[in-house]
Amino acid sequence: MAKSPYYLTTPIYYVNDRPHIGHAYTTLACDVLARFKRLDGHEVHFLTGTDEHGQKVEKSAQAAGKDPQTFTDEVSQNFRNLAEDMNYSNDDFIRTTEERHLKAAQAIWKAIQANGHIYLDSYAGWYSVRDEAFYAEGELTKGEDGQKLAPTGAEVEWVEEPSYFFDLSKWQEPLLKFYDENPDFIGPDTRRNEVVSFVAGGLKDLSISRTSFKWGIPVPDDTDHIMYVWLDALTNYLTAVGYPDEDNPDYSKFWPADLHMVGKDIVRFHAVYWPAFLMAAGLPLPKRVYAHGWLLNKGEKMSKSLGNVVLPEDLVSQYGLDPVRYYLLREVPFGNDGYISHETMVSRINSDLANDIGNLAQRSLSMIAKNCDGVIPTPGAFTDDDNALLSSAHAVLDDVRSQFDQQAFHRGLETLWKVVGDANRYVDAQAPWALRKTDPDRMATVLYVLAETIRHLGILIQPIMPDAAARMLDQLEIAPDARSFSHLGPDHALVAGTELPKPAPVFPRYVDEEAAD
Repeated sequence: MAKSPYYLTTPIYYVNDRPHIGHAYTTLACDVLARFKRLDGHEVHFLTGTDEHGQKVEKSAQAAGKDPQTFTDEVSQNFRNLAEDMNYSNDDFIRTTEERHLKAAQAIWKAIQANGHIYLDSYAGWYSVRDEAFYAEGELTKGEDGQKLAPTGAEVEWVEEPSYFFDLSKWQEPLLKFYDENPDFIGPDTRRNEVVSFVAGGLKDLSISRTSFKWGIPVPDDTDHIMYVWLDALTNYLTAVGYPDEDNPDYSKFWPADLHMVGKDIVRFHAVYWPAFLMAAGLPLPKRVYAHGWLLNKGEKMSKSLGNVVLPEDLVSQYGLDPVRYYLLREVPFGNDGYISHETMVSRINSDLANDIGNLAQRSLSMIAKNCDGVIPTPGAFTDDDNALLSSAHAVLDDVRSQFDQQAFHRGLETLWKVVGDANRYVDAQAPWALRKTDPDRMATVLYVLAETIRHLGILIQPIMPDAAARMLDQLEIAPDARSFSHLGPDHALVAGTELPKPAPVFPRYVDEEAAD
């Protein structure tokens, strides 16, 4: 039976600076889920891209001495490079300066307006250029010098200008009803509770156009105004599947989106404004918005002003791509804030990767090379211990799938590593090196069971560490077309007599240069 298509998106990244580890983290989570879903038999559409309009971009371009289009062309390319450097498997990369997006953004405006939910008035209030957000007086805080600040700590300025408004206040009850009827729409629960509380506290109509600058998408039929950057940006999720052409096969196949992955700082835009815009336009709502926490550098939020921003290319250069991919999703419970450090990185590389799964594969395959003439041995009857290990390997997919569907990537990896632990304890208990002399037939069975367990682990770690997994599976002579999740289980077990290449380590230990010296 064919599985349903799956559409997931990263937030659309703002192009006022180069990408840092926070951008890499969000897109990595989406990449792992996209790869997992493909291996699990789904047709996947995985979208990322760049948000290139707004006052903040215009000011950044001016500061760089460039026109906005040239500036965004350069910075957007940095995000494309990040996708390549981190081995992301996105199916599309969208830019909000593209013609297809202008059409979609103006189309959703017209749909909302035609349904009577946009009106012209004037705006007077506090606006944060950094956040591209409006704030009520009661939301503001004070800086050390008494200056008014947004709740995020960003500077705000008083803005007075003509503006089109979206009647957001009318959507309070429909939104609360939707949250109630769709309890999984917002994750994790802490973010859901925040959003429900915010909406229940009352919504005010939202200013959705600006006249004081020009870098944006013109409002249809009134080019004195440009569209509010968030209405423009959020529409990218529709643009990428063919909207406003609702007869487009991608639109009918992939919309509504299965998952919008975002950082916790933009959950309000995705879980309040976006569903309200879609309701007002008469369009289906996405199925889930998941807002993860921040990666902290030794306890502090990364920022240019603190000088503690971690660049993904620096991590990859120092530790290797697949170890970094594993570490980022294993170290911090996804959804929470958590810190990253050199010490915890080295611990994960040497303990989880080199000692646990790396050593399991290396010693098992080396014993097959040495004691079985380098071919998959012929097993005898399986004992209870054999069946226990194989059963845990066969059954783990269901648990991992359930955890990944809830974006609990850290728990999914914990579950996989329980099988790694079971396999290592099995090796120690069975002692195949001793069986070589006392019971070579039993040794052959034990090594077969280990090789079959490694096959399962190699297939299952592909979404997280695609290159390392490929090297593991190559050493078992698993054909490229036999690596999907449909090949898990006893029906596709290793064939005795298959010749294997000489084994090689997949996960080397990390040695600190200072420690080595």
